[in-house]
Amino acid sequence: MTTENQNCNRPHSSVVVDGNDRAPARSMLRAVGFGDDDFKKPQIAIASTGSDLTPCNMHIDELATHATKGANEAGGKAVNFSTITISDGISMGTKGMRYSLVSREVIADSIETVVAGEGMDGLVAIGGCDKNMPGCMMAIARLNRPSVFVYGGSILPGIHKGQPTDIVSIFEAVGRHARGEIDDAELKEIESTCIPGPGSCGGMYTANSMASAIEVLGMSLPGSSAQLAVSEDKRIDCENAGRAVFHLIDQNLRPSDILTKKSFENAITTCITLGGSTNIILHLLAIAHSADVELSIDDFERLGEKVPLLADVKPFGKYNMSHLIRIGGIQPMMKILLDRGLLHGDCLTVTGKTIAENLQEVGPYPAYPNEQDIIRPWDQPIKETSHLRVLKGNLAPSGAVGKITGKEGLYFKGTAKVYENEEDSLQGILRGDVVAGDVVVIRNEGPAGGPGMREMLSPTSAVAGRGLIKEVALITDGRFSGGSHGFDVGHITPEAACGGPIGIVQNGDEIEIDATRNTISLNIPEDVYNVRMDAYQPAGAGEKRGVLGKYAKLVASASEGAVTDKYL
Repeated sequence: MTTENQNCNRPHSSVVVDGNDRAPARSMLRAVGFGDDDFKKPQIAIASTGSDLTPCNMHIDELATHATKGANEAGGKAVNFSTITISDGISMGTKGMRYSLVSREVIADSIETVVAGEGMDGLVAIGGCDKNMPGCMMAIARLNRPSVFVYGGSILPGIHKGQPTDIVSIFEAVGRHARGEIDDAELKEIESTCIPGPGSCGGMYTANSMASAIEVLGMSLPGSSAQLAVSEDKRIDCENAGRAVFHLIDQNLRPSDILTKKSFENAITTCITLGGSTNIILHLLAIAHSADVELSIDDFERLGEKVPLLADVKPFGKYNMSHLIRIGGIQPMMKILLDRGLLHGDCLTVTGKTIAENLQEVGPYPAYPNEQDIIRPWDQPIKETSHLRVLKGNLAPSGAVGKITGKEGLYFKGTAKVYENEEDSLQGILRGDVVAGDVVVIRNEGPAGGPGMREMLSPTSAVAGRGLIKEVALITDGRFSGGSHGFDVGHITPEAACGGPIGIVQNGDEIEIDATRNTISLNIPEDVYNVRMDAYQPAGAGEKRGVLGKYAKLVASASEGAVTDKYL
């Protein structure tokens, strides 16, 4: 799967090899600022996802200048280029959201294309929003050239009536408005203040979850995941990343030396204790596939029984990433896990050192509960086992994923209320059609059926805003935002468009979800189930042309990471 780096044992890139045959390449590079000495240096690509499209990425081009500075000062020659991003927060709840997960593949393909096509020796990739982070990492894994990933950093919280707010606050405010709890003026006030500037969504949503996972994987410098977007720490992090890639080239230390089954186990374990997003399952499966590492949803279930949920963070808890940063970020948590024998300390990282060596001088979190109440002690967890539940049953034979912390309960049995797409479900919830005891079923939103596997943040937030978060469950073959919380189960596989049983559910059917036994069941007689399945005619992919059509044709299931190159 990886693209072999033909230059990894050379002192400089193939486009700058001495010889008259390379004169045309050198002339092109002279035009963009290369001097004679630069042709003797390793070329280090600086891949930016900077864009005015979203606060998550609006500052990343500026961060790229710091990575460039670090690479050049170390003795390399930095070469900058940009790739795309999609703003989940802006496209959420619209047809545009179909392109979000698709953009992960486009980003990975584009970075791979530039770096391999131009013969770069190393790579710094800087991402900020949910899909460009795993997209960068998939490219890094495929290219297998000395690389460092840099997280753009977390946003500061907004403030409304003295309380911290973020992107989820406005989604839930829409539901509160529909309920009559707040008026138009207060809705606008929340809208105007919840996103105060640059950085990724402030809770332990997908961006911060993925940043944490990538650091634990060993592909970011220590501390990189727990920094504010607008901070001197983040600028220094970028400069150090540029320098680190130069030294990785010198050592010939590549992603394949770092991305191993054990490193993925480390990332999963740490993200469970931190309350990570369901999307880490989708994205870590995809990165592992790109790295030729065998990883499955069963690994998440296996590891999840060994570690507790300790972080009281949003969306289900009280605190933002900015609060976690103040008490030390994720490294003290990694040290806790290492000391308990739950991390593989011998895994290499982009520092050239092992996880254990990087953590040697890391101290503990401040004392609980007098000095901080964000991270609980091991014997006082929020939940004794993982909140990320891998569920199977006759409704999801190939698996489904729930983010169930126990605060919303561990068991739900209710009556199906079926919607054929996200828009219809949102209108039904806001109208008041959904009542206590219902299981909202949203189908035809899977990777192929959408196409694009949209996030259901609008419906889940509407349920929360209407005060039904403990009385209503929601299931879908789509996925969830890291900001979703409640009794929610997504990634139902097979999806409706591919003939999955979610397609045969009817209004009034009984659905049972057990997050202790890890089951999800459609409680109808077996003969009725079989008759419905035999008669079911799935609609198939929702698009036949363009990027969505290509994606729908190639995409693997959610349980396989929704990658597009698995069955080529």
